[in-house]
Amino acid sequence: MSEILTRNAVDVLPAGGLEEKLKLGRPLRVKLGIDPTGPDIHIGFAVVLEKLAAFQSEGHIAVLIIGDYTARIGDPSGRSKERPVLADDVLDENAKLFAEQAFKILDRERTEIRFNSEWLGELSYAEVVRLTRTMTVAQLLEREDFSKRFGAREPISLSELLYPLMQAYDSVAIEADVELGGTDQLYNLLAGRDVMEQYGVPAQVVLTTPLLVGTDGVEKMSKSRGNYVGIADRPEEQFGKTMSIPDAALEQWWRLAGGAEPAAAEPMASKLALARTIVSRWHGEAAASEAEAHFTRVVREGQAPVEVADAALPEGDPVHLPAALAGAFGLSTSEARRLIAQGGVKLDGAVVTELDVARANLLDATVQAGKRRFARFRETT
Repeated sequence: MSEILTRNAVDVLPAGGLEEKLKLGRPLRVKLGIDPTGPDIHIGFAVVLEKLAAFQSEGHIAVLIIGDYTARIGDPSGRSKERPVLADDVLDENAKLFAEQAFKILDRERTEIRFNSEWLGELSYAEVVRLTRTMTVAQLLEREDFSKRFGAREPISLSELLYPLMQAYDSVAIEADVELGGTDQLYNLLAGRDVMEQYGVPAQVVLTTPLLVGTDGVEKMSKSRGNYVGIADRPEEQFGKTMSIPDAALEQWWRLAGGAEPAAAEPMASKLALARTIVSRWHGEAAASEAEAHFTRVVREGQAPVEVADAALPEGDPVHLPAALAGAFGLSTSEARRLIAQGGVKLDGAVVTELDVARANLLDATVQAGKRRFARFRETT
């Protein structure tokens, strides 16, 4: 068995199971699922996507499941409360963007993209009841997140209890030989084995990969928590976000996102090398050099970037600054107000604390929101 298949793996279950699957002498169907709760793939999820690509490189079939149906419930893994459900049109758009981004890592010609609405959307009520008979409530409550919430008398919806069964049914539908996931998915992946056996389908092997901590250095990287670096983020955003991680996260980021051991012992030098490595991975070396120059100028030296994008100045006089910032940078108005209150908004280098600003003071002014966001207000045409 090639070492590339299990490098950085945490769990490979059952013991010896992968070796037995490889002895079948045919390409294995290797499944990875993702719910399109956000439009971007982040570098934490890229860890398991790259494991899927490793199986591809060994001649196996990558089956990428886009959970357009399961996302309408929301994966409860690691959650202390039920996830909010996004609108159908948002989920559909996220799914399309996600599939395209995945091909930055996967071989398009050797990837089977499937949407689980294909089979889950066709199940009759009787078939759903049959699926629920494959596991007991006691088994479902063995999950750590469910058991904690149950013990604390916190709500657990029936739809959340169904989620592991729906994910497991995906494995039945595509006849998975192997399923990949982060360590937080271990329960769901093992549930897939149980359900497959109940349907008379050979049980899949489970392989988990580590969870990359987010830019906060505490929680796992997650789109819903906002502590992520997207593989499609602009080079300067990737660079700046990477430079913001705590020193304690450097070793893990190097190993999982940088693919190597730390390049330097001194944290700042190591972070700079890591940021260059990450941006080079997704945008190329030239973009990495430009991103580093941008970071040095804007963050370390406190200057405006060489090029500043124009932003439309809203109508009215005075102009409501939170609304103008929301339009310029895609912030919510509450985020914009918070930045203003914290002294994080500057006009031509001067801190501004007013919520309503004279139009003449904003026109053609360079606005800075936080450390890395800059724009120049122009009249709308």
